[in-house]
Amino acid sequence: MSAHSKLISSADICLQLAHLLKTKAACMASAESCTGGLIAAACTDLPGSSDWFERGFVSYSNQAKSDMLGVLPDLIRQHGAVSEAVARAMAIGALQNSKAQFSVAVTGVAGPSGGSPDKPVGTVWLAYAWGLEADQCSAELKRFEGDRGEVRRATVLHALGRLVAILLAA
Repeated sequence: MSAHSKLISSADICLQLAHLLKTKAACMASAESCTGGLIAAACTDLPGSSDWFERGFVSYSNQAKSDMLGVLPDLIRQHGAVSEAVARAMAIGALQNSKAQFSVAVTGVAGPSGGSPDKPVGTVWLAYAWGLEADQCSAELKRFEGDRGEVRRATVLHALGRLVAILLAA
């Protein structure tokens, strides 16, 4: 985690996020695998979050990704759960299965085990959707350093911060 990200807390980012979403009369949803609901927890730690946080999906298993978010099992088999394709499908699935207008999805390898040469511990795919079309969804690959807790915290901070940037540009 960089020195800069240590100075910014998820509460600070959530305050910005809340303001931007309320200004747009919009809500968000989260679809989380490796963070296990920490994005939703960070958002709902803020009083009044029910005004802008619609729901969170903790889809830790591949089956949950399919059942809750509509991620096709073949997509998971073909690309792996930790992939751009699955992150995008999770983000779009969060919108399709909620009343939110914006979503964030994360899938990754938090460790300490589970990594591979192609996807070492700290590998996280993040996706953001603001519509149900492919061009209204972006994804990015990040590699976070540290132990399991540090990877998960860095993922939450990055995901929320990037969602703020998307809202500022929207």
